[in-house]
Amino acid sequence: MQSGGDFSNGFHGDHHRELGWEEKQLVGGGLSSSFGRAKRRSIRGGPRDLSDGGANVPRVSDQLDEQKKSLETSESSPSPCTDFDVAYFHSYAHVGIHEEMIKDRARTDAYRDAITHHQSFIQGKVVVDVGCGTGILSIFCAQAGAKRVYAVDASDIAVQAKEVVKANGLSDKVIVLHGRVEDVEIDEEVDVIISEWMGYMLLYESMLGSVITARDRWLKPGGLILPSHATLYMAPVSHSDRYSHSIDFWRNVYGIDMSAMMQLAKQCAFEEPSVESISGENVLTWPGVVKRIDCQTIQIQELDSVTAKYRFKSIMRAPMHGFAFWFDVEFNAPASSPAKNTSESSAASGSSLISPSGEGNQKKRTNRSDALLLSTSPEAPPTHWQQTIVYFYDPIDVEQDQVIEGSVTLSQSKENRRFMNIHLEYSSAGRSFVKESVMR
Repeated sequence: MQSGGDFSNGFHGDHHRELGWEEKQLVGGGLSSSFGRAKRRSIRGGPRDLSDGGANVPRVSDQLDEQKKSLETSESSPSPCTDFDVAYFHSYAHVGIHEEMIKDRARTDAYRDAITHHQSFIQGKVVVDVGCGTGILSIFCAQAGAKRVYAVDASDIAVQAKEVVKANGLSDKVIVLHGRVEDVEIDEEVDVIISEWMGYMLLYESMLGSVITARDRWLKPGGLILPSHATLYMAPVSHSDRYSHSIDFWRNVYGIDMSAMMQLAKQCAFEEPSVESISGENVLTWPGVVKRIDCQTIQIQELDSVTAKYRFKSIMRAPMHGFAFWFDVEFNAPASSPAKNTSESSAASGSSLISPSGEGNQKKRTNRSDALLLSTSPEAPPTHWQQTIVYFYDPIDVEQDQVIEGSVTLSQSKENRRFMNIHLEYSSAGRSFVKESVMR
């Protein structure tokens, strides 16, 4: 967690700039049998991909199966539980996912510090923890003096969460509800919503929709949502070591010319977005803001598709290998008299491209003491989210001060809303390109 400063920073201090964005529908992409952060984590020793038939992975509970069937026949349900959803919840029953998240000190300490910082909003109040997992955030809230905490999770990990709560003597305060936020019943309004909903590239997994549902169902006017705001950034990057490791390797393998493998290697290495860690030295420009989210006002339909237009200027001469994406979340207190979200309103009609300097577009915080930030920037302490890179199949050489411009569209797949379609259009030095990818 970082605090202080007059501006939220995506990277280089206050030099970020906001990109104009507009809502636009994009046709959904392909399907996969892997779901959620579980699939990405499996590469780093986490749970296995579900395509192996679920070996060594806990079975989906009968309760979820019955829940899905009942939802399919319910006309009142705004969001039916699909087979994709069931598999998504299933993936979060694996202990490895929760172990990795809890061991991410930047993440877990940020939430604990935010709960402590906002203890006056939590003490003696009613809290909902959306996607509670093992229940750690619910327990933090109970320790901060919450009167009652509803810990909601549709995954079978809720069974273990209930035992964790019991073992810590908090069963009288923390009520574990095994089911979706869309389906469980809470017979009172709540004062606080807390959730660790962020996926890779912020919007991957589409869990924010469940937070919005909880807000609209139960949160009192002026209630606290943690985190309160989120910002997705992007910037062009150069990563010659990665390209050399994956592609140039095939030029000479034990003295054998295997360059015939290079085209296939490019497709295998760069077809899908890559979750990996880069440093500030890899970033070619000041970052731009793709999307700002105010959790008090964001609507579910805004998550269907987001398009941002960008115009970057390279600060160095280097090969450009793709674009990196990362995010910040803020833990701010609710405004005493919430104002209309004018930035979202103007953007919905398609805001114009801003000036490269970003003057007048930086987002000032109203209170420095509330400037609590969890950042996944290349210059921030590392997190399990790392950064998401959309690589080109072939690098583009750029000169210092060369302009890179275009647009990016992020949209939910029509087949599986938890997948993300990425459509990148970019041009530089008179050459134009398009890169399409699906984050599965």
